[in-house]
Amino acid sequence: MLSSTQPQPQSQGTRRKKQCGSASVLMFKGNNLASRVFERQIRTPPPGTSVYSARRLYENLVPSCTIYDIECPDLSFRKFTDDGQFLVCFSRNHHDLIVYRPTWLSFSCKDEDCDSCDLPSKAKRFESFFTQLYCVSLASGNELICKDFFLYVENNKFGLFATSTAQIHDAPAIGGAIQGIPSIEKITFHLVRMEDGVILDVKVFSNDYLGHSMGVFLYDDLLAIVSLRYQTVHILQIRDSGNFVDVRGIGAFCREDDELFLNSHAQCMITLDKNKLRELPANHIENGTQQHRHIPGTFFLSGIKQRLFSFIFRGIWNEQKDHTMRVQCLKKKFYFHFQDYADLIILKVQFLDRHHLLIKFGSVEGAVSRSTDQHPAFFAVYNMETTEIIAFYQNSAEELYYLFERYCDHFHAASGNSLYMNFISFHSNNIHALEQLRNVKSKTSSFPQFVKKMLASLPFSCQSLSPSPYFDQSLFRFDEKLISATDRHRQSTDHPIKFISRRHPNLLRFKIKPGLGDEDIGNVLKDLGLFLHNASIMVASHQAYIGLDGSISVYLILKQLVICIEKCVSFFC
Repeated sequence: MLSSTQPQPQSQGTRRKKQCGSASVLMFKGNNLASRVFERQIRTPPPGTSVYSARRLYENLVPSCTIYDIECPDLSFRKFTDDGQFLVCFSRNHHDLIVYRPTWLSFSCKDEDCDSCDLPSKAKRFESFFTQLYCVSLASGNELICKDFFLYVENNKFGLFATSTAQIHDAPAIGGAIQGIPSIEKITFHLVRMEDGVILDVKVFSNDYLGHSMGVFLYDDLLAIVSLRYQTVHILQIRDSGNFVDVRGIGAFCREDDELFLNSHAQCMITLDKNKLRELPANHIENGTQQHRHIPGTFFLSGIKQRLFSFIFRGIWNEQKDHTMRVQCLKKKFYFHFQDYADLIILKVQFLDRHHLLIKFGSVEGAVSRSTDQHPAFFAVYNMETTEIIAFYQNSAEELYYLFERYCDHFHAASGNSLYMNFISFHSNNIHALEQLRNVKSKTSSFPQFVKKMLASLPFSCQSLSPSPYFDQSLFRFDEKLISATDRHRQSTDHPIKFISRRHPNLLRFKIKPGLGDEDIGNVLKDLGLFLHNASIMVASHQAYIGLDGSISVYLILKQLVICIEKCVSFFC
């Protein structure tokens, strides 16, 4: 009689099923595109990993064809929308908005080896890849489109654009403006429906200055606009109907009834002074012994500054329990630096969520300078509902840096409806990015300077990163000095940009050759490249300055999906 611990004999059918199962597992782990598509159909990924599994498909869908010297219109290319549906461009005179819809170049190949087939002549035309939807004039009079500014409201497919007049550097500080801050006569924000180019609403700021990046941050339907000149954070809501609605202003006042309360208090104080004046003896008035009162509100701190001082004072007060030590600490840490804190101004703001703002405070010099890491700065977390400062750090605070290192993706506050924006590689959610950061940190000679340099990027600019899967550091390895997810121009190099597979470290998946495409480029003095991505097309807008003349070239890097689909069909058949 067989023991219960002895293995039962397996039938031939059972062994055949296991062999087939092992073969299918090996097939799923391969790099074949058809097998990966087949795997997505019959296998369910573990909970919470469906997006990661979908993004792995891009290890096989890589750029395989580069087309140089496209016959394109004379435009300034801005960016793709994050959902890849629109390509935003501006006219060269910065008056008109031109929007294109990406399309596919379609042609047939009857040969067995389609990879060797040359693209047709129409592949050299810009219209083969993009269809113009409309051209709308945004700037009027002496205004120009701010070419570096564009925000996309994905829920409603709205686009936010800005136009402005020329900047006045030596503008007088009148009407409560900050001395030393430039002025712009007119700044206009345009809310455009991207489907048809209809301008739904506008918001105008007069004699104001909003900073180098227009001081704007978008979170879901909430918009924060920082007025550097008048030190006010304007919170607006973008309604589904396409209208701007003022929610609140944070600066001189923090609550909606602050101004009403102070004005009512001032009227009461004026009435009280008049009554006391009648009660004083005549000789007191003649001898000049009357004590004149200033109207309250003329020398008060602003509302946001009062909250900041209260937080600093209470923090120092709670450090010591002994009254004498408290007084000493307040003298050294609070009253001694009182004027330094009073001179701080709001530089930049970003949303952390719908109720909290990260506010950067600094000097006037830091507001007009582009090298912000050379000026002292402070960061505050502000609760808009309770109007309280709940955290305050200097730009050299190690505590804030460690929070930034561990929760960097939380500082890039993304809309809750943009799921793909949550998969941008940061050192807080990607082990490869964390290793790069640690290597840089280990090579630094001064850790405090390293902290200042890292925190200088806070608050982050809105929608400044591309969600392209080719920048996913868990899929590809590339030189971030040449190309990265950050939306900015880079100087072109003669070396190709290589994308190496992470799963197979010695496997080159694809490479991009920036430049003009010609061998004779010795007379090029300076050339800049801007890489624009959507889910199916990569556009490299390249500008080369040759002597005094400028020329524009656009490169399209296509993925040959037609061949891939044919392979999938043949596999299933």
